[in-house]
Order: sequence, then C-alpha cells, then structure tokens
Amino acid sequence: MATIKNFNKIMLILPLLALAGCEDFLSKEPDSTRAIINTPKKVSQLLTTAYPQAGYVVFSESMSDNVADKGVGEDDKTNRGSFLFEVVEATVDEQDSPDSYWAECYRAVSVANEALDIISKVSDPENYNAQRGEALLARAYAHFMLVNHYCKFFDPQQTNDSPGIPYVTVPEDVVIKQYERGTVAGVYQKIEQDLLEGLPLISDGAYTVPKYHFNLAAANAFASRFYLVKKDYQKVLQYANAAFPSNNFVENMRPWNTTYSSMSPAELFNTYSRATENANLLLVETASNYGRFLATYRYGMTYAKWQEISGSENIISGGGSWAFPLYYRGDNNYFVPKLTEYFVRESVNAEIGFPYVMLPIFTVEEVLFNRIEANAYLNNTAACLTDLNRYISKRVSNYDASRHKVTASSMTSYFGSSNLRNNIINTVLSFKRVEFVQEGMRWFDLQRYNAPVTHTTRGGVVIAVPAGDNRRVLQIPQTASLSGIAQNPR
Repeated sequence: MATIKNFNKIMLILPLLALAGCEDFLSKEPDSTRAIINTPKKVSQLLTTAYPQAGYVVFSESMSDNVADKGVGEDDKTNRGSFLFEVVEATVDEQDSPDSYWAECYRAVSVANEALDIISKVSDPENYNAQRGEALLARAYAHFMLVNHYCKFFDPQQTNDSPGIPYVTVPEDVVIKQYERGTVAGVYQKIEQDLLEGLPLISDGAYTVPKYHFNLAAANAFASRFYLVKKDYQKVLQYANAAFPSNNFVENMRPWNTTYSSMSPAELFNTYSRATENANLLLVETASNYGRFLATYRYGMTYAKWQEISGSENIISGGGSWAFPLYYRGDNNYFVPKLTEYFVRESVNAEIGFPYVMLPIFTVEEVLFNRIEANAYLNNTAACLTDLNRYISKRVSNYDASRHKVTASSMTSYFGSSNLRNNIINTVLSFKRVEFVQEGMRWFDLQRYNAPVTHTTRGGVVIAVPAGDNRRVLQIPQTASLSGIAQNPR
C-alpha cells in the first residue's frame, strides 16, 4: 500500500491558453473571425479551442463507486447532486456542472464547424487537410462525450433507439435554432463517420504543440475508446496498435515507481498534466474548481475507499504494492497528486481571476488498457499477460521482474474464479480504477458494463442505482428546451 503523507495545498500559476467563453448552450465564434482566419496555421490556432473547456471530472467521479460520504467537507452542488443521483441544480455559468459541460461541448462543436466551413471555401483546401482532420475529430469527440453522459449508454446488442443528442454539423446562423435529438444509434453512426473521415488526415507536423490538438496518437486513442464501447475488439486492437506502432508503451508510461517516486506533491502536480509528459496524448484546459477541492469535497475519497480501490495490488504475485503516493489534507481527505489548479488573473494587475485545470483526456495508459481488454475478448491470452506485466513494471514499488508478476494463477487466487478471460477483464478494470482515480474515468467503465452503483450517506440512506436506471443519465439543461430539445425522464 502506498505511503500516506500530509500535504498542505499549493496553488500553481501557469500561462493561460486561448479560451473561448461559453454563454449559450449552442454558440459559435463570431463571424468577424473569418476576416483574419485565412491560413492553415490560423485555422490550427482556432482549433485549439475546439475542445470542451469545462470539466466532467466532478460529476463523473462523484457518480462512481470511488467516493463516499464523509459527512463534512466542501459543499459543492455538482459533487452533492451527483453523489445523490439527483438533478444538479447548477447553471451553465457554474464551473464543473453538467450544464456547463453541455454548453462547452456544443461551443467546441461550433468552433469545429466554423473551421470546417472556412476550409470548405478556401481556394486551396488540400493545404488544410490536417486542420480538416482535426476539426472532424474534435466534432466527433464532443458529441461522443455528450451522448455518453446525457443519453442512455450505447449497447451494441440493443437497438439504441432511445433519444440521442443533436449532432450539429453546420455553423449556426440564427440566435435560437431548432434541433432534434435523433437516436443514440444515429449519433454513434455520425461520430464514426467523422472519426473515420478525419483520422487519415491528421498530421502532427501541423501543430506547434501537438498535445493541444488531435495528434496521431490521440486520434488513434480516441478510435480505440470508441470501438471499445461498440465492442468491435478487432478495431480496438487496430487503433491501439496504430497509436504506438513501435509498441513502446512502457517507455512512454508515467514512471510512478521511478522518477515520480522521488517527487514532492508540488513537483507531481507540476508534471502530471504537462505537454512534455510522454504519457499525455491530448490535453485540454478546463475552467474548473476541481484542483482546489478534489481532496476536501464532502463526497470524495476516504481512506477506506482508497483501500478498496488500491486492493488490486493483491493481484500481483510476489507481494507487489502500488507506487501511487497517497496524501491527505485534513481529516479523511485523501488524494493522489495529479490534477491541480492554476489561477489566471483577469488582468496583470487584477486581484481576481478564475481557476483552471489542465486535463489529460487521452493517455498512453488508457490505450494499453484498451488493447488488453480487446485481446481478452479475442482470446489472445498471452498478449494480455504480457501487457499486464508491462503495466505493473511502471507501477509496483521496488519492481522486480523475477518476482512481481500477473499470472493466470495470481488472478485465479484473487478473484476466486477459473474463468481466465473474465479474470483478465476484471484485472484490467481494477487496474484502471486505481490508475485513473480522481480523474472521472471510472464512470465510463461502470456504464459500459452496466455495473450497479450504491452510495450510502452518513445518515444511513442507501442510494441504489442499478443498470438502466434513468438517474444514470445526466439531465439536459432546461435552456436547451428553447431549441426544442426534450429533457430526459427521471
């Protein structure tokens, strides 16, 4: 088990990236930008803002099984409402709220559509191929995140004819436009179309800092995630391998048991979300309070929860223990130093400003996990074991390859089952849980596998949310009704 340490909060101040604000749930860049966006480089600069610059971590993490009710702590409406599986009464202007994320996804779509429209009207569109590819990928990603949060989760064994979300493909030319939700199946079809059309056009050489754009590795990582949801495991394998054609996953994973092990919390915070960190494939600047309150939210990770989450280290033979450092900030407020706040002043001399978090939305580790899960379903057992042991080589304290191993017998012993495929899948899900703790990723796996979630309040109230429960679907903002978008049943 990782060593527990005490750490007082540090606020880091980093440079501000270009950020377009969100005022409406569907908005667009001003038409005046067309007069100055007339080169591939300028379109690339515009596309830096074609990503949802709001966080999903607070509500995704709070709905998952990674959190408990501490009884006291930061009383945040999104954190509270999500834990209780109630509609979050927080507006589009409140950071980290579902309404804010909805608005930012559609603002990102609007930017992508504006870029595509500009490219469609230039005299030399072949010189804009990389930008067109990025715009299509960015549009697909924003809609993918929307449909997975605000609709019933996609199930390839079902018809998926429940209401989807509007898939917007053209710039808005009126203040309030009417939209139809379509179906989840229809949204997935359009996501796949944009993904497959855009991916071959991606070129890393088009960007000054590729990690702020859909570079080749990030685009293939997105494809591997998309097809994992669709359960098209051959394609998951194809795109995971394309993300790292040299198979150099180990060299690019976060060095938790080597370089990271000697870092202070401040150093870890300063390193985790940097563009120079190999593990980060795509980074997005998000307006968020998460870095400020992640340890002190009332509904957050307790020590008992950490023991539950990190218990997967017992799958590793030879007494392996995770190298993840656990710190606390006050009573029962535990965290692993990852995502932190940087504060941006409104102006050079201003005393006020806004908190931001740089969020890694695709990483090397996720791609490796996707490959393992796909190989499990494809009965490539040896490949799964090789990759699982690649993973732990960067995660086990004082790692010894001759001693620390994930084997068929170690998994059988831990899970009490002789079903090797299921044991591999459960190992992947368990390792992912500890790897991405406090990053909101756990919720996607719970949704993919229709896993029930149970939260218990300090007062003893049990909130059971089984598969198919309407409360697992975020409510669409009331403001969307102006555009004819019906809200979800509760």
